[in-house]
Amino acid sequence: MAPRRARVVASTPELSDTVTLTIEFVDDTLPTPDPGQFHMLWAPGIGEVPISVSAIEGGQLLYTIRSVGAVTAALCAAEVGTDIGIRGPYGTSWGLEAATGRDVMVVAGGIGLAPLRPAIRALLDDRDSFGRLTLLVGARSPDDLLFFDEIREWRERSDVEVGVTVDTAGPGWHGDVGVVTRLVARAPVEPLETVALVCGPEVMIRYTAETLLDRGVDSRNLRVSMERNMHCAIGHCGHCQFGASFICKDGPVFDYDVVATAMRIPEL
Repeated sequence: MAPRRARVVASTPELSDTVTLTIEFVDDTLPTPDPGQFHMLWAPGIGEVPISVSAIEGGQLLYTIRSVGAVTAALCAAEVGTDIGIRGPYGTSWGLEAATGRDVMVVAGGIGLAPLRPAIRALLDDRDSFGRLTLLVGARSPDDLLFFDEIREWRERSDVEVGVTVDTAGPGWHGDVGVVTRLVARAPVEPLETVALVCGPEVMIRYTAETLLDRGVDSRNLRVSMERNMHCAIGHCGHCQFGASFICKDGPVFDYDVVATAMRIPEL
C-alpha cells in the first residue's frame, strides 16, 4: 500500500485535455504490469487516482491521463522532474494468452484506446500467434483521436485491419462518421474463432457487446475493461463495487458475462 517514489521524465500533450506522462522509478521499482492492469498514481498533497499503463518503453512506464478532476489535473500539469507516487500493479489483464491462435477484434472508444494500446502492441509484436486482427477506434471528433500517428502506422500494415470513425466531423475529414458500433456491425467476424477486447464509455461497451453477441461471439470470449471510482485498489473501501464485483480486484478487465446483467441496470 505504500507508494514508490517515481519521477516524471517526459510530458507529451495528446489532446487539449490529455497528456502522456513518462515515468521512471527513483528508488525501488514495482513488478511489470500486464496489458490491462493499472497503477494508483499519487499526486503529493492532493490524492490518488487509478490510471492504466498505456505503454512500456525502454523500461519506462507511460500513462495517458485526461484532466477530469483535481488529481488528474495535477498529474497532467506535472513538469519534468516532478516526483509522484506509484503503487501496484493491480487488477486483471486482457488475458492475451487465451487468444493465441484465434482472431482478435479490439474496439476502443475515446480514452479507452490508452488501456488497450499495450495489448495492441503485444498482438502486433507477436503477430504470427494470432489469426485475423481487427482494430476499431472511435472518438467524438478528429481532434479527439488519441495516438493519431500510431494509428496511421497501424493502418499502413498489411497484417491488420484498422477502422476509425468519429461522431462528428467537418469537411476536412474523409473517414467514417458515426458511432464505433457501426464499424463493429460490418467488420468481418468468425464468431466461434473471435476474441474481442473492448474499452471505452460504458454505454459504448454495452452496445458494442450486444452487437458482437448478436453476431454470434461467445460472451466468454468478450473481454471488457470497466472504469469506476477506485480508491483503495484492493477491494476494501467499496467505492468501485459493481453488482457483486469490485472493479479494482475482480477487474478492471472482465469477461462480459460477469458484468452484463449489472450493465443493463441504469441506476448502477
